[in-house]
Amino acid sequence: MQSVCVFCGSSSGFDPAYVDAANALGRLLAAEGLTLVYGGACVGLMGAVADAVLAAGGKAVGVLPDFLRRKELAHPKLTELHVVSSMHERKARMAELADGFIALPGGMGTLEEFCEIITWAQLGLHKKPCGLLNVQHYYDALLEFVSRMADEGFLRAEHKGLVLSHDKPGGLLAAMRSFEPLRVEKWVDRKEKA
Repeated sequence: MQSVCVFCGSSSGFDPAYVDAANALGRLLAAEGLTLVYGGACVGLMGAVADAVLAAGGKAVGVLPDFLRRKELAHPKLTELHVVSSMHERKARMAELADGFIALPGGMGTLEEFCEIITWAQLGLHKKPCGLLNVQHYYDALLEFVSRMADEGFLRAEHKGLVLSHDKPGGLLAAMRSFEPLRVEKWVDRKEKA
């Protein structure tokens, strides 16, 4: 793993622990020589994680749609900034550039990005580790819902293992480094063989 994509809020949230976690993650990525790939903005947790990486001498690569760049949200000191035409292109480019994915706390955009990248893993489109940095138990309800999906027959029990989780950046990176991709036959695959 040489680069990690971090999905996170363009807001800082109300609890200072969220910014503290973004800072800690950024410092750790830089210390471990991992390039940050993220949404390219200078605000909220996005700005905090990038600032921390850069302050610690690491590399930060942003991917920002042009309409957001025109609102002057681009981080001015990034190692690289990729300006793309749409949110769809942004997600695809971040996925190309990253060897793993972490979601810090965030809103609907963060949730949507993380769920899409997990879906791609479930479909076998990539074999990269995906983890939730579960700061202040922020993602407990999501983790419970993933279990409910499996309990109700909408997700294979094995696929729950695609969602890694830890409350500390170091613990999450360790889990991501030891991640073994799953190979589970999809329901669609079984129907094609029938």
